[in-house]
Amino acid sequence: MNAVYEKLLKIYEQAAKRISFKPELALILGSGLGEFCDTMEIKETLEYGELESFPVSTVAGHKGRFVFGYAGGVPVVAMQGRVHYYEGYAVQDVVLPTRLMKLMGAETLFLTNAAGGINPSFHAGDFMLITDHISSLVPSPLIGENIGELGTRFPDMSEVYSRRLRRIVEGAAAAVGAPLQRGVYIQTTGPNYETPAEIRAYRGMGADAVGMSTAIEAMAARHAGMEVCGISCISNLAAGISANPLSHKEVQETADRVAPLFRKLVTRAITDIHGAKA
Repeated sequence: MNAVYEKLLKIYEQAAKRISFKPELALILGSGLGEFCDTMEIKETLEYGELESFPVSTVAGHKGRFVFGYAGGVPVVAMQGRVHYYEGYAVQDVVLPTRLMKLMGAETLFLTNAAGGINPSFHAGDFMLITDHISSLVPSPLIGENIGELGTRFPDMSEVYSRRLRRIVEGAAAAVGAPLQRGVYIQTTGPNYETPAEIRAYRGMGADAVGMSTAIEAMAARHAGMEVCGISCISNLAAGISANPLSHKEVQETADRVAPLFRKLVTRAITDIHGAKA
């Protein structure tokens, strides 16, 4: 058996002994966005540290636990804090939580993140619906022996972020009065912020926002047959776009400021995604 898949199954068996809740949708909450779980009807929680060999979040603003419950009446598993490649984990471990949530029953992955705005029309506090991504700067989570139990060796990535889900999220944004930008997200390795020269290069590649997560999780989810959508919270303007030095404190402060509208948008989007399946 593939060693990566064997590890995944062992962790799933541990989780299954502790959790009985069956989610329909998986939600990954980015930096400063974890308080969304306060709005959920929580049924069960599971700390990452309770699972042997499971990667643990080390970044401020990432609590490091799974939250199981209902968001807008929909059964959801939320990652209250993700793990990142820059924390020193192998890329297969970074996407292990995504694959685990698939095994738990989630068929849809809703990704969120805090990102730097590259598009000069963006402002701190904007929401951006991810239409596509650029992942060439980080290793693919699909490198190595293919996990045939999850997906094919050469998965198509022409529509990573579902057009159907994007239409639903756009409708949800209109319903709650949340202005919504649209654009391409580029993932870098981190943990350092980008240089102004790098940001100019990324803009030339077609990127509208930059961050240190999301793209590899989306790839792993698509490989496993999950339908994917994603929203970036533009927490700051990228290097060279803004004259100010970048800091994680600014990311947290912006996320806190837009949190009420973020909660409304995500809850409505989850409800509408569920309703569209009925």
